[in-house]
Amino acid sequence: MLHSPRSGNNTFLRIWLAFLNGRVMVALLLAMQQGAGLIWHVPTNPDTLAACLGYLALTLAVRIVSRTVPSPQPGVQWLPTIGVDIVIFSLLQFIGSDTLSFTPLFALPVLMAGMLGTLMTALGTTSLITIVMLAAALFADQKNLGDPTQRYIQAALTGVGFFIVTYLAHQLSVKLRSEHEIAQRSRMAAQTQEDVSALVMQHLAEGVLVMDHQSQVRLVNPSARLLMGDAISGTMPFDLRPLVNWVPLLELVRLTFVSGTQQSADIDIVHPGHSPMGLRARTWLTTHHAFQPASNPSGEITDPLCVVFLQDLREMEARLRTEKLAAMGRMSAAVAHEIRNPLAAIIQANALLEEDLTDPMQRRLSQMVKQNAERLTRITEEVLDIARVRHQIDNVPASPIDLDATVSQIVSDWQAHDVQRRHALLTLNTPDMQVNFDIDHLRRVLVNLMDNALRYMGPHPDSMYIHTGTTPDGLAFVEVWSDGAPLEKSVEQHLFEPFFSSESRSSGLGLYISRELCSRHGASIRYERRSQALHRGEIEGNAFIVTFRKSLQLPGTPSLFDTIMV
Repeated sequence: MLHSPRSGNNTFLRIWLAFLNGRVMVALLLAMQQGAGLIWHVPTNPDTLAACLGYLALTLAVRIVSRTVPSPQPGVQWLPTIGVDIVIFSLLQFIGSDTLSFTPLFALPVLMAGMLGTLMTALGTTSLITIVMLAAALFADQKNLGDPTQRYIQAALTGVGFFIVTYLAHQLSVKLRSEHEIAQRSRMAAQTQEDVSALVMQHLAEGVLVMDHQSQVRLVNPSARLLMGDAISGTMPFDLRPLVNWVPLLELVRLTFVSGTQQSADIDIVHPGHSPMGLRARTWLTTHHAFQPASNPSGEITDPLCVVFLQDLREMEARLRTEKLAAMGRMSAAVAHEIRNPLAAIIQANALLEEDLTDPMQRRLSQMVKQNAERLTRITEEVLDIARVRHQIDNVPASPIDLDATVSQIVSDWQAHDVQRRHALLTLNTPDMQVNFDIDHLRRVLVNLMDNALRYMGPHPDSMYIHTGTTPDGLAFVEVWSDGAPLEKSVEQHLFEPFFSSESRSSGLGLYISRELCSRHGASIRYERRSQALHRGEIEGNAFIVTFRKSLQLPGTPSLFDTIMV
């Protein structure tokens, strides 16, 4: 098995390189020792000097060329390292002087085999070295160099010591390999958990903030960015304390840290010039080890963090009402379907009757019947349209479209129907930006918003302003703004609910259908009262903003996953 040097956490690669560096240092010291003998005119064996210089050249070559850890099994892969060490150290042992012993150098190949090889490789290396030491003792005995008994005992004891070191080094290596595998599995598990958590947060309908004791926002998901708007800084972490309108949330977070328990409260966030935004905030504290594997591998105790979940109360109330009205809506669709045929008969009969009427009063009554019958027809068609739109939403193919070009074409087509009345300023700021939205559905949303703006805007050429752009975190949006009067609070709270309208002649389904279309495409639509810088000054007005998501929404029927998408 070979270990690639590209695996940055490979412990055995670092041990292997450390041994190679150690061999170079040993070879350099041996060469320096022999060179010093020449400088100080000490008798030096030329064969010893040649062996030391050759060993230095070989260790340098192996260190430069080697890029992988050899297989731990016995084989020729160990010859350039352990094999060369045994040969060179044995040669020095045989040709060296009687006053200098090279036996301690054998510890280097013993440790290398014990740490990086199998037990068979390590024991074989140690056995070969023991045989070499015994042969050196026999060689010295034949040359009558010193006490032979002492040499044999020293060689035997050194061999036993090397066997003990080999076994201990191998056991340490086995333990290290086991710990390394456990660490790798833990790292993979932590990475998997981090990836899954990031994916869930990315698509969670609730806004999620992660804050610390110092009121620093460490992490924020896209839904929270939409709720917080301009309060979100471009860099993380950022301090939330300077934003006075978010004090209620900071107080709830402080209470969570002080009490150590989860908290839940409905808070109002007041933006200057805008109506208060109601949020339901829930907080939880992380445990000390929640973020330890990824961010604090040293094992030090980390301070807990506060995870805040934010939900728009208006959105919650609207969805609750939508669910309550779902059954009634289905019944209304069935009733509307049954009403269409009688209405058609009434309209046709009234038209035939009107042809024979001469009395002005009777003709006026006939006209009233016609107008109200047509109004009922429109209402029944809009009620039935909800079912049609749901079917279209569920079966729409997902495809990216060019935002600027599409918006420009939709506005141009809308203005062409009534050039005198339908005037608007258009600014396109997202060149080459693509969003995942069906063109016909986007046309329906924008036409609905432009029709509403046309109904309430002023007489000025710039009373309606349409523009595209991107949020600080790169989300594309299109905004339809008009200089109409502020909406009443009661109207604003129920804007996107079905069958709710401030006008008696409206069915109240336009904004509801627009929201459903946006929701299925992974986009969001919201209302804001904001000012716009125009040529005639800073003008207050009503803005409807459609914000698109970066991620692509998969087509198909709604599933449980769709219920957590904004």
